[in-house]
Amino acid sequence: MRRIIYFLVTNFAVLVVLSIVLRVLGIEPYLTAYGLNYSSLLMFAAVFGMGGAFVSLALSKWSAKRLTGAQVITTPANETERWLLRTVGELASKAGIGMPEVAVYPADDVNAFATGMKRDSALVAVSTGMLRRMDRERVRAVLAHEVAHIRNGDMVTLALVQGVVNTFVIFFARVIGYTVDRVILRNERGHGIGFWVTTIIAEMFLAILASIVVFWFSRRREYRADGGAADLVGKKPMIGALESLKAFVQQPHLPDQMAAFGISGSKKRGLAALFATHPDLDDRIRTLQGAPYPDYKP
Repeated sequence: MRRIIYFLVTNFAVLVVLSIVLRVLGIEPYLTAYGLNYSSLLMFAAVFGMGGAFVSLALSKWSAKRLTGAQVITTPANETERWLLRTVGELASKAGIGMPEVAVYPADDVNAFATGMKRDSALVAVSTGMLRRMDRERVRAVLAHEVAHIRNGDMVTLALVQGVVNTFVIFFARVIGYTVDRVILRNERGHGIGFWVTTIIAEMFLAILASIVVFWFSRRREYRADGGAADLVGKKPMIGALESLKAFVQQPHLPDQMAAFGISGSKKRGLAALFATHPDLDDRIRTLQGAPYPDYKP
């Protein structure tokens, strides 16, 4: 229930902010008595597509803490927390970024994530399950992987990719809705229910297709973060960490809203692999060992 409330609050906040932006920019309604105003529609799509992605990114640290129950370590309560702060600090310094916030969240699954809008004020969080089940050398490699994400600016780039595809989905869904309403249903008086129903269906279908692009990028950034972690701590510890994760890959993972930010995801095969946020762990290990990025094969 808590996750649902935070999800609804976050999305409501995004809608309020973007509605204000539309008014401030003075963007006219894209539906007129004469048809679609394509310039206004493109502006509307860009504000909600790009703006929605970046407002969500701006709220990502706040959302992540509340969706996972992560507690930021301010004053270490034990030796493990002191080690976490020290290790992340060393890795951040080596990677040339500011010290991230370090948090621990209660979960039995073995996972970790990084998020945040700025490289010098990000968040790195690890699960209690990871701290219990993995040795420190491999946890350090996982932390290096998350620090590499921050150094690479992956959160911002993913938001940019998401924003671009969202913009196209919003724009073309309404063009399709208008075309069906006027050309097929021959509605010449205003915009009937055909426009709205077709727009919703088209938006759902286009969003599914567009998500393939987003997930493809998400998988590629995991390979880059693995390579970045290998630069920071060495290939052997990073490969060891991925080997350990294989034993826990079928366990429950982060909330859906956070899935792309974790270090591993559920294994998918066939066409479902197109919608995976993370590559197969065996492929990631082989890539670290020197193999090229694998091509998708259904």
